[in-house]
Amino acid sequence: RAGARVGLRARAGVAWGWARSAASEANSQQPVAESQQDAQYRDTVLLPRSRFPAQLPGRLQPEAELETQQKCGFSELYSWQRQRKTKQEFCLHDGPPYANGDPHVGHALNKILKDITNRFYVMRGYKVHYVPGWDCHGLPIELKALSEVKGAENLSPMEIRQRAREFAERAIEKQKSAFIRWGVMADWANCYRTFDPKYEANQLRVFYKMYDKGFIYQDYKPVFWSPSAKTALAEAELEYNEQHVSRSVYVKFPLLKSPPKLTSVIDGSSPASVLVWTTQPWTVPANQAVCYMPDSAYSIVKCTTTGEHFILAADRVESTAAVLDMQFEVMSTCKGVDLADGSCAHPTIPGRVSPLLPANHVTMAKGTGLVHTAPAHGMEDYSVASHHHLPTDCLVNEGGFFTEAAGPELQNKNVLEEGNKAVIQMLQAAGSLLKEEKYVHSYPYDWRTKKPVIIRASKQWFVNTASVKATAQEVLKKVKVVPTSAVNRMLEMLDRRTFWCISRQRCWGVPIPVFYQKNTGECLINSETITDVIKIVEQQGTDAWWTLPIEQLLSKEAVAKAGGDDVLDYVKGQDVLDIWFDSGTSWAHVLEGAEQRADTYLEGKDQLGGWFQSSLLTSVAARKKAPYKTLVVHGFTLGEKGEKMSKSIGNVVDPDVVINGGEDHTKDPPYGADVLRWWVAESNVFTEVLIGPIVLNAARDDINKLRNTLRFMLGNLADFNPETNSIPAAEMYIVDQYMLHLLQDYGSKVTEAYKEYDYSKVVRLLQAFCSRNLSNFYFSIIKDRLYCEEEKDPKRRSCQTVLAEALDIVVRSFAPILPHLAEEVFQHLPYKKDSEGVFRTGWINASSAWKKPGIEEAIEGACAMRDSFLGSISGKNALEYEVIIVIEPGLLFELMEALQAEETSSVSQLNEIMMASQTTLLSELPKETPADANIIKGTFLINLEGGDICEESSYKVVALPIAKAKCPRCRRYTSNSSSTPCPRCLKVIAGKGST
Repeated sequence: RAGARVGLRARAGVAWGWARSAASEANSQQPVAESQQDAQYRDTVLLPRSRFPAQLPGRLQPEAELETQQKCGFSELYSWQRQRKTKQEFCLHDGPPYANGDPHVGHALNKILKDITNRFYVMRGYKVHYVPGWDCHGLPIELKALSEVKGAENLSPMEIRQRAREFAERAIEKQKSAFIRWGVMADWANCYRTFDPKYEANQLRVFYKMYDKGFIYQDYKPVFWSPSAKTALAEAELEYNEQHVSRSVYVKFPLLKSPPKLTSVIDGSSPASVLVWTTQPWTVPANQAVCYMPDSAYSIVKCTTTGEHFILAADRVESTAAVLDMQFEVMSTCKGVDLADGSCAHPTIPGRVSPLLPANHVTMAKGTGLVHTAPAHGMEDYSVASHHHLPTDCLVNEGGFFTEAAGPELQNKNVLEEGNKAVIQMLQAAGSLLKEEKYVHSYPYDWRTKKPVIIRASKQWFVNTASVKATAQEVLKKVKVVPTSAVNRMLEMLDRRTFWCISRQRCWGVPIPVFYQKNTGECLINSETITDVIKIVEQQGTDAWWTLPIEQLLSKEAVAKAGGDDVLDYVKGQDVLDIWFDSGTSWAHVLEGAEQRADTYLEGKDQLGGWFQSSLLTSVAARKKAPYKTLVVHGFTLGEKGEKMSKSIGNVVDPDVVINGGEDHTKDPPYGADVLRWWVAESNVFTEVLIGPIVLNAARDDINKLRNTLRFMLGNLADFNPETNSIPAAEMYIVDQYMLHLLQDYGSKVTEAYKEYDYSKVVRLLQAFCSRNLSNFYFSIIKDRLYCEEEKDPKRRSCQTVLAEALDIVVRSFAPILPHLAEEVFQHLPYKKDSEGVFRTGWINASSAWKKPGIEEAIEGACAMRDSFLGSISGKNALEYEVIIVIEPGLLFELMEALQAEETSSVSQLNEIMMASQTTLLSELPKETPADANIIKGTFLINLEGGDICEESSYKVVALPIAKAKCPRCRRYTSNSSSTPCPRCLKVIAGKGST
């Protein structure tokens, strides 16, 4: 109801010509279209005065922000608030961005969201803990660093590490200076980097704690392997190419031993084979079995052309016959269990037997319902092999080439290229290939090299997530997640994760601190070995693992404790830890206190399977609790049409260009950092976040509208000092008390929205309050009081008191979002000359005593009648009219009497709200009302005391052209002559003359 009745329509701005001349008046500090007669009284009118610019030319915006940062101590704010003597702490743990490139809009979205959060808590009196960090190890950095070097393949591990470190350090400096420029408040003097010695030492402590508890183990099994990077990968490091093309084949495995239950059907009189289909022919040499689904139906079919018998799933007979262009006659159908104890000949390796085995991973969705099983190249295949004690040898090396064990025909051939082709030719030569065809499907790629991966068995280190995830899921359910929908996705991801491969075959990273016995390959790690290694790493960093001889890393005592003889019988391990383990243990280094728990982790939705998860798993495994109390999950940045950003499309938005402008300022104007920050805050960050020229222009326009509102308040406070000139709330005009009531409500709603990380709601509340309640309503009705009353008149001081409170509350409410603008406003305050600024002086201070729900009825009732009046004059100048309001006796009449005690007035509170030149309040329509008068009827429902008092009153509004002349000073039609000011203005002028 308030929205409809608070005079929200644009026509409400007709009084004082404000709607038409706001910009002009604000800039020139005098009304427009000034006649000679008007000019005579100009100096007696108290027009706004402020040096605060309505808007800054684009080119000046970046300079002004840098000046504000310096003047207002942006760089000292973090250390200042850390000195506070308060027990209230707020810790936002910074997820480390990757140190491998230039700052981009994804960084801007993330860092600005964090900064809005931190600044809000600083203003609320908390001691904020926010240490920025960077993820510095890993393959992408290594590859980028080496791409700058000729002959990189000949570099030693230490040369690679040195170049990778230098590359990461350069990227960090570039990103750090951008983050500071965006106004991000942080402990920039003590950032954490995952290659810092103390960080690495803490990481190794967590590793050993998890190892000691049995959560980390070494095993030989299939893992995702990147031939292009020559390392194992975790699932989080894969991306899927939906258009990958494989060379799929239908292959027959000749039956060697018929399953006993099928001997009556397959009597050996004609050849019989099982049919398999695979999209990875290169894995056939590693075949050890063919699997079937025990509960499914299988058919023995006869090919009408060749007379051969084939076994395949009953559900796949028709489709397979169509693909192979064959006619199948079903001879018999059986259950999968009836295939037990049968075996086949390997199609390319003479003498090798492939047994028929039951398995639950066999599906009927495609293929033949019989699955070729290569234990070294499939997770489920490996499980079958382990259960039945089959060989799990891998015939493929780290680079993705067949080894010598694969035989001379295949050795040194790339399995995804010529090796695949060679296997297909071998199948053809053996007469086992029935069909080859291209198959388009989703296939995993290495997210760094963008090349296909394979599954390959090797000896790796794993976190047994199966034994941690139940606790992790329980712990996660107690964490507050914003938005709540994200928690289910993370729980599902945890559910699917059975193990986490944490070893990588690279040298740029934290070494897995394990020694191996040269002859047996047995690993050595115990409390003595780890204590010695950690002590060295803490002093020298992990370079020591590569530079120091083993005698300095491994003590005789540690070897003796393990039952060994000589330190030189051991070698150092060559694997490094996955970078998700690097960053996932950041809580152990960055978070303070015994709890080592952050209030908030705030990152993009990709971290549900990344940092959020690795942090949770390491923390739960090491100490049975989450490292965070709240998770805030935001979306990704896209072009303004919802498309991905790419250089080829030309829609990449560079934050530096947004702030400082591009080469051509007409195409890429400089917006400054606050526009970037406004874009972040106003977006619904919990979905995808769009950015582009249209979005940025709109953000700039929004800020300029806000500047105009702020300028109006500043200009009208030029002669006001809150400490000496404020009017107590009880003595204020009722509409001024009503504004304090609205301010109190605005302050509490904004505070709640910040607490919920809903910054787009903060922006919506701010815009609605400034536009609807301030500009369209309050400013439009108080101009006469501000400009035309005597300077020290309590009526004028009353609305100035409200403006001072409104300015303070509005500026504080947007300060976390627009820190540069907030500090700029405080620089222009006519009072508080030596102010400490916005962030050092606290949050919104709206008194609970301002809350007066009953006052709404009086003002909103008056506004309802005002809307009726303005509607009846069709946008004409309201000052050319007098208004007669007729209300039947009762509560509504009494409320209006509180606004206007006398029957007719041109200076009452009610007349101010009506925006007419004169208002008359009656309980019945006057007899002399003209017959053609436009009488508007309406009703207003009064609802007080939570519904205890409820009364609907009817009213009539009559608008009549006013008979009086226009006052040359206040422009209202309240004078007896157009050449003489009205009685009120004459009194004010006389008062001025006597001072």
